[in-house]
Amino acid sequence: MASFIRAKQAGVQTDLSANIQPSHFMPDEQARYGINSQISCLAYDPVQSLVAVGTNESKFGPGKIYVFGQRRVHKFFCPPRSSSIRELRFVANRLISLDSKNELAIWNLDTGNQLAKYVYSGVVCLVTDPMLDWAFVGLQSGEIAAYDLDRERPSAFRIPNFWRERDPNPTAGRLVSMQLHPRDIGKILIAYTNGAVIYSFKQNLVQKYFEYELPPGAPGGDGHGMHTARKPKVTHAVWHPTGTFILTAHEDGSLAIWDTKEGRLVTARSLYHTRVNEPASNPPRPMRLAPFVHISWCCQTDPDNTGLLIAGGHTIDDPTASNLTFLELGPTPIYATSSWEVLAAHFDGKRSVPISTPPGASVVNYVLIPRSSPYFNGAQDPIAILVQLSSGELITLTFPSGFPISPTNMLHPSLSLVHPFVQKVAVSTVPRARWLGMAEKRSLGAQILRGGVEYSHRTRKEQRNIVQVLHADNIVRLWDVGRGDEIENATQCQVDVARSLNRFEGGVETTAMHMAQETGEFAAGTKTGEVIVWRWGINNNFGKEEPRGGECERGGLMDISSRAEPSLREGLQPFVMHNLGQGRVSVVAVSDVGFVAAGSEGGYFSIIDLRGPKVIHYGSLTEWSKGEKRGLFKHSSGSSHGGKTEWPTVIEFGVMTLEGETYSSICCFVGTNLGRVATFKLLPSGQGYSVQLAGVAHMDGDKVVAICPMDVQTGREAGATGPVVAGLREGRQVDGVLVAVTQTETKIFRPPHARGASKSFDSGILCDAAAVTPADTSMSSPGGYALVAVFNDRSLRSYTLPGLREIAKRPLPMLDPLRTVSTIISKTGDVLGFTGPSEITVLPVWGGTGHALENTLDSMISLARELPPRPTISNVQWLSGTQYISPTDLDLLIGGPDRPASKRMLAATDAERSGAGVYNPAAAAAGSSSTARLQGQVKETEGWGDYLTRQLNERTEKLNIMGDSMDNLANTTGKWAEDVDGFVKKQKRDFLLGGIKKSFF
Repeated sequence: MASFIRAKQAGVQTDLSANIQPSHFMPDEQARYGINSQISCLAYDPVQSLVAVGTNESKFGPGKIYVFGQRRVHKFFCPPRSSSIRELRFVANRLISLDSKNELAIWNLDTGNQLAKYVYSGVVCLVTDPMLDWAFVGLQSGEIAAYDLDRERPSAFRIPNFWRERDPNPTAGRLVSMQLHPRDIGKILIAYTNGAVIYSFKQNLVQKYFEYELPPGAPGGDGHGMHTARKPKVTHAVWHPTGTFILTAHEDGSLAIWDTKEGRLVTARSLYHTRVNEPASNPPRPMRLAPFVHISWCCQTDPDNTGLLIAGGHTIDDPTASNLTFLELGPTPIYATSSWEVLAAHFDGKRSVPISTPPGASVVNYVLIPRSSPYFNGAQDPIAILVQLSSGELITLTFPSGFPISPTNMLHPSLSLVHPFVQKVAVSTVPRARWLGMAEKRSLGAQILRGGVEYSHRTRKEQRNIVQVLHADNIVRLWDVGRGDEIENATQCQVDVARSLNRFEGGVETTAMHMAQETGEFAAGTKTGEVIVWRWGINNNFGKEEPRGGECERGGLMDISSRAEPSLREGLQPFVMHNLGQGRVSVVAVSDVGFVAAGSEGGYFSIIDLRGPKVIHYGSLTEWSKGEKRGLFKHSSGSSHGGKTEWPTVIEFGVMTLEGETYSSICCFVGTNLGRVATFKLLPSGQGYSVQLAGVAHMDGDKVVAICPMDVQTGREAGATGPVVAGLREGRQVDGVLVAVTQTETKIFRPPHARGASKSFDSGILCDAAAVTPADTSMSSPGGYALVAVFNDRSLRSYTLPGLREIAKRPLPMLDPLRTVSTIISKTGDVLGFTGPSEITVLPVWGGTGHALENTLDSMISLARELPPRPTISNVQWLSGTQYISPTDLDLLIGGPDRPASKRMLAATDAERSGAGVYNPAAAAAGSSSTARLQGQVKETEGWGDYLTRQLNERTEKLNIMGDSMDNLANTTGKWAEDVDGFVKKQKRDFLLGGIKKSFF
């Protein structure tokens, strides 16, 4: 009965929700964008071109793993038990993870399933190699365990704590880092707190010990305690890309460079001074240095051309000091012909490049983005750096210059939500054809992520939900969140609010934004009262930096088209700026017929006609009281506000016939924080339009959260679109009502001030978002329309129209209870809400099954992308006595003779037997030599005596080949000398005969 009475009061004769049943109202999680918690680790695979992100366990959920590829390709991995992810590694199309509970796990990248796991006791560090089937796990005891990734089980092989054997002090042998030799997989660099060692798998012994000691008078890294001898503790150890040198980083800020052949200290330096290991007569002032966080010894395509990328080691006393530094070293001198002084001078470096990072946050980790090679510890020919900050945000920088790289159309939208953090989200429903035409053209560098293949959906829905995401740097990115179908235009559009204001020094805060549905025009408001409008178009100043200054007077307009981004050729370009003034902009709305409306918290409201452009209305909300019909309102205006400042909270444009009129008009509906809804008519006037206040309706005094113009005949939106407005000239009318929703009440009435029908929500809850949406009931007949609302108790409710009877109530436990006020409901019936600080969920509310979020069906691995051969020792190193160990040899050394052959070993054996020699550089160099043919016949059961005999025979043959080459060179040189001598004699003879002929003739 109550529903019937409300329908009569609202003046709507049609039951718009007749076919909707409670079972139809069932939300499903369709997708999530963003990162669920603070980022803890990163990994990059240059072969498959994928990036992996691990997160910490927090109140927003357990640690998760995300893997991202090109466009929208992604997978997520959920560990069975709650923990934080510490380390991630890509190995042979698998993902290896180590969590805070010391669990090592192997993941299938295509299915997202966990293949195996093993729990160790006290893991310190993890080392893998793209070519190896082994993960080396450093333990707190100082021992190193090996895990068989192919057989998915731990190995009995262990490397003992060598430093503990040298120094029985319990604190001396604590393991801090490990790194495999970049060329010789038979060696591993192990760093302990008191020094470092190079261990040989082949010889099963330590080849060299490295212990850094500063004599009295040497300043060391920080200059403290220089009058005494001291041994700073080691924090990191890394290989030179060729393996000729190693670097040990120490807690006093020293970077010690060592020769690996003789175990000699070449030099030591800090970020600011060189030769810090030598006594100085005029030492630098002591300083406090930040600890080293991460160090990479980078190289170009030529491994001898190197540099050091260092996070940390900077002075703490200077707040402007960079957290990230690149020391360019240049080409490495030839070791065999260079003196110790030449080598030491080389490591003084060519230049030091500080890489700027955002103030107030330090670098806690980074991952290099190599061009193609996964080797050299991921540091060969890098093109970019993905940096993790202490705030949990990411930044992408060029290498080695350190210029910021925008994540727009470079990274997955989920990564952009923490690049930097998302601040605010809005959504507009745009026709598919309009969005397909909004693919911006921008100057971009090489793509960082190119891997994976998106799952091909068969459906393409016509209405696209385009989300507008505001970031902390005042960049707004617009992209399609999808509707469980194919996203044809997966690109992002970007607008820069600070640049459009011509303010680069900071202090800009964006407070409101909105995008038009049909035209794609976009507007944003700021804390200081400016309203900026962007319009799709061509940048006439492409490639030019020509921002114009000037200030816009209050209430006026200013052309800002010259403030377009130089790198943007086609896209959303700055159009005009309006200075609304009177406090922060609280709401902005862009119509599809050329009008923009905005309101400020100072109580001002304005309407702009973009056809001029021209401000056609600018005034205070206090002027609304002058034309009110007080007898028809639920509350009287004026003193009932209790002196509170009133400002707009919701603005909508529509077309309908107002109460008491016989024609339809373009209307602008404005809801306020005090529960009033004003109706403005936009009437043609000369060459433009004028604005007239039609009336003000009162609700229960709470903030208006939604206004939905609705056609009473069909239930569709009574929006101000181009075709509808064009029909007004022909006298067409739209019979419409307003569905207005406050925090505690919803009301259906004919504007501007009819009583209508209302319904109060349950006590104790507040409505945070509401919208009239079509109900997809999956039936042959239309499902109708209903009012959908989200409340602060994380519940979702639906109501019939016009009876306002509750259809069903569903919980939304995934929403962040502190951010339900930021929840949005699109006009297609999709809820977008925050599940954490940097993650949003997309939930279609109609026709679901109630199932949890499922993983994507994207393919992450491309079999066509083959792993390149691992760099090996040079021929000179091999001839000089360095023992070459292939991956199959290492499998035998670690796994033992009883280990079944791995998939990789079988493939390598087949390659060797076929003469390909993928795993043997000697065979590759010798080509068709008898040694290469012999290697193709080697059996896995070959004994070590036979192995050494074969190695000796190979070296002998190599030396014979070199001797033959030298003999050939001598013979060739002798013949060349005879030819030159004959040529010279002939020239002399011709010259003499020429002179005689000239004399006689």
